[in-house]
Amino acid sequence: MDPALARLVRDSGCRLVGPDKGLYYNPASRYERCQTDDAAFAKLIAQYGFAVAPSAMHAARTTGYGGFEIGIEADFTKIDSDADYWKRGTQGPQDPTTKDFSIENRSPDAFLQHYALKVRKGFPFGFELTTAVGFLANTNLISAGADVRWALFEGFRKGIPAIFPEVAVGGSVRTVTGTEEFQLTVAGVDAQVSKPLPISGTVVVTPYAGYQWLRIFGDSGLIDLTPNTDAVSYCNFRGVNSPATPVEGQGGAPVPYDGQPVCSGGSQADFNNTVVFDAVRMTRHRLHFGAQLRFQMVKFGAHFITDVVPPEDANQGEAYEIAGENKFAGLGQQWTLAIDLGAVF
Repeated sequence: MDPALARLVRDSGCRLVGPDKGLYYNPASRYERCQTDDAAFAKLIAQYGFAVAPSAMHAARTTGYGGFEIGIEADFTKIDSDADYWKRGTQGPQDPTTKDFSIENRSPDAFLQHYALKVRKGFPFGFELTTAVGFLANTNLISAGADVRWALFEGFRKGIPAIFPEVAVGGSVRTVTGTEEFQLTVAGVDAQVSKPLPISGTVVVTPYAGYQWLRIFGDSGLIDLTPNTDAVSYCNFRGVNSPATPVEGQGGAPVPYDGQPVCSGGSQADFNNTVVFDAVRMTRHRLHFGAQLRFQMVKFGAHFITDVVPPEDANQGEAYEIAGENKFAGLGQQWTLAIDLGAVF
């Protein structure tokens, strides 16, 4: 399930598939580069982003001044696994003998599994900081980030204030590493209400619900759309157009030093197939609810997250269109089921 962005092109005839199933430069395309499938890239980033986004998996009450919590969280996020962009845009399994990847991922995982270690620390005046580090299963992607939360109303056990639910607001960010194909960062703002319900003195059940606003930032790295053709060798590269390796124009006329590749008997056309995809900026609105069960120091939680509106409806305007069509058209609403287990000190 690691990304394979070189496969996301709109015109397959711009390159050749070799006997080894590799992607090679097609001389018939001359200097016209392969066209990136930016809509497919945007949808891929949208679904990766939902999976690694901060889960806001906590009640409104903080760990308290001097409080400390460490836990493990597991998130299972539904994706559009039958979509073409998942099949073309991810590597798929390796051949056990040759270790080669298939030309497409014929059976993408139905869920993205994200596992994280989280540490929460309480501070005075209802503030709390969280750090998290995790990974996406079946990929090389590693996530890391932090949260800050402020409990506006918490901890009342007697009198009229004890009747009302606790309220908190927070902000969070996650970023991803482990691949050179894209950079992905997700920022979120959330608000929550919760109500602890003591049972038998030693057990506390805390149901909670909230809303989260997400902003996803996705940028591709430099992607070679013809990775099996070495552009340097194809050009017979001898340098760039500079005083050290100048290029002569017609009749020996001088040519401005523009830094373009200088070839010796070859063609520089394949250099055009090293590209970047259009940057992705998108908003998502999510509802989440869940419950925590605490017995003395041990805490267990279950959590559900879902889109409030389809991604296409949340991202309207020319900035989200390609050739007059919304780049998130047809992208399904996602949901995540999460569980966690931790210890509170």
